[in-house]
Order: sequence, then structure tokens, then C-alpha cells
Amino acid sequence: MTIDTVIVSSYQTNCYILTKNDKVLVIDPGGNFEKIKPFILNKDLIGTLITHNHEDHVGAVKYFEKVYDFDNLTEGRHELGPFKFEVIYTPGHTADSITYYFYDDKIMFTGDFIFKGAIGRMDLPTGNVDDMYSSLNKIKKYGDVKIYPGHGPSTSLNVEKQNNVYFSNW
Repeated sequence: MTIDTVIVSSYQTNCYILTKNDKVLVIDPGGNFEKIKPFILNKDLIGTLITHNHEDHVGAVKYFEKVYDFDNLTEGRHELGPFKFEVIYTPGHTADSITYYFYDDKIMFTGDFIFKGAIGRMDLPTGNVDDMYSSLNKIKKYGDVKIYPGHGPSTSLNVEKQNNVYFSNW
């Protein structure tokens, strides 16, 4: 699988374009469809995954036909074409926050749940400290996986478990 990162929206949101066997998934098309378009043009786009419904993560979603999120994906394992992933409900930043774990590739897309050295803010509507605590405890069981967050650079779950103050204090 190849992963392209396109920075979109005024909040510098990471939009990810995953390609495998000539099939494409887009994660968090937060805006500026013109920047995303070259990565999907003339390709078989089979779906769009949303980590949560903040505007900086869904701003360009109107350009996509098949959109999957908290409303139409149950927690557990799913397949879209050649992509196999687990949906993990990880509320805290928002009540509808989802982490996508591509278990064959050992990668997670966490939206605004986990960042390198930080976690998402919980003071916005539907954010909740207790939910964040539960989600951090839930995610700890996963091994060393690479994390692709909604903003900023990638990291790994093991690095965050060892160095991220929010993991050690909660």
C-alpha cells in the first residue's frame, strides 16, 4: 500500500490517499479538493473514511460519493476492496471520533485523537475527558503500529506510550 499525504484546510489537516492494487481510499478530505484531485484522478476511488466530523476533516467530502464514518461503520473489522481495517471508536476529542487500524500494514489513522507528543483537545462540543481516558486505555493494547494523525508528523504507538505524557499520566 502507498500512502500520500496532502495538507488541506487552514488548519493544516492531513488528508491521506491510500492506494493498493489500483484502488484508492481517501481519509479526511478536509478541504481544498483541487489539491486532492490529482491523487485520485483516473483511479478507482472506492471510498472515503472520516475520523470525525469537524469541518477541517470533512470540508471537501461533498466531492465524494461513498463516505464512511461513525454513522455507517460499526466497530470491528471491515473490508473495502483490497483494504482491510478495523474501526475503533475512540471518543474524547469528539463523541464521533474513530481510529482506523489497517492491521495487515500495522498502521493507524487517528484523526485528532492522538498526535505526536499530544492528544486532541477536549474542550470543543462533544469533547469529553473521561471518554478520552477510556479511549487511551483502549488503544494501549495495540502493538507497535505507525500512527498517521490528523495534523502534524507521523509517530508510532510505542513511542507515544513511552513518551507522551497523556499516556503515562492516565
